[in-house]
Amino acid sequence: MSTSPVAKFTPNPKMEYRRLGRSGLKVSVLSFGSWVTFDTQLNDDMARDCMANAWDAGCNFFDNAEAYAGGESEAIMGRVIKDLGWRRQDYVLSTKIFWGIEGGVPNMGNTLNRKYVHHAIEGCLDRLQVDFVDLLFCHRADPNTPIEETVWAMSDLIDQGKVLYWGTSEWTADEIRAAWDIADRHHLHKPVMEQPQYNMLERKRVEVEYKRLYEDIGLGTTIWSPLASGVLTGKYLDGVPEDSRAALPGYSWLAERLTAEKAQSTVKKLMPIADGLGCTLAQMALAWCTKNPNVSTVITGASKASQVVENFKALDVIELLTPEVMGQIKTALRS
Repeated sequence: MSTSPVAKFTPNPKMEYRRLGRSGLKVSVLSFGSWVTFDTQLNDDMARDCMANAWDAGCNFFDNAEAYAGGESEAIMGRVIKDLGWRRQDYVLSTKIFWGIEGGVPNMGNTLNRKYVHHAIEGCLDRLQVDFVDLLFCHRADPNTPIEETVWAMSDLIDQGKVLYWGTSEWTADEIRAAWDIADRHHLHKPVMEQPQYNMLERKRVEVEYKRLYEDIGLGTTIWSPLASGVLTGKYLDGVPEDSRAALPGYSWLAERLTAEKAQSTVKKLMPIADGLGCTLAQMALAWCTKNPNVSTVITGASKASQVVENFKALDVIELLTPEVMGQIKTALRS
């Protein structure tokens, strides 16, 4: 594996770099994440090719989580970034904590108490081989720890220089607002962003539940599963391919979701619209997500480098989504 450093990051003129909520941080509107694929489908060399292709397309934001592959996903990403020689100031790196990787050890999983947060960030930084992460997400809400304790712990990490911004993932609007209000009351660092699922088939939380939060607290969103775990590629119309993530051991739940009749019916209605635009359904689905002004970045994933190239061609599709086309898509999603 080559260890020669790459050139300084060059922004892609086709890529939009959006502010993360009301913060001053800018992230590429299409980004790259490692959920499921790193370690289970991608080794270091394959991950390197995927990340390099995303980088070349103008992606500056890379997402991970402590729980992905039991920490190995972070380790792979850390090794790849070091091998590629990227300058730390050129990329935005995130991870998420909550589930833990200690196998049921008290205070080391399924919690956001101060002790866990303290230990978890140290492990994340060690595996990613960095001194700090730009974004740290609370991967789920913790009903057994007072939100105030979690807010103080996350704010402390920012004061310590281990994290630049903190946020949540799959929290309810009420939980996010409670955390924000606590931080505001005690003059602590407030949650800046949420990482929710959002795609053509899953819209309610981002479009309805969080609606007030965008205006009231300036919430940013780094959305995951923009292709509905692959449903919106259209490749599951004839069942689950053997080389797909849904065929992996332990992912039978995903296979059931991918082949659900209602989802497949919607896909069949959307495909002619994509064909009319001269793009793939996946590219149209990714571009559609970016049309929501409350989406800061769309996290893409891939199990091979060629998929990264195809996904980032969605940048060429964004301008094709005129109000007329968006209306056609809206009709397809309603029917």
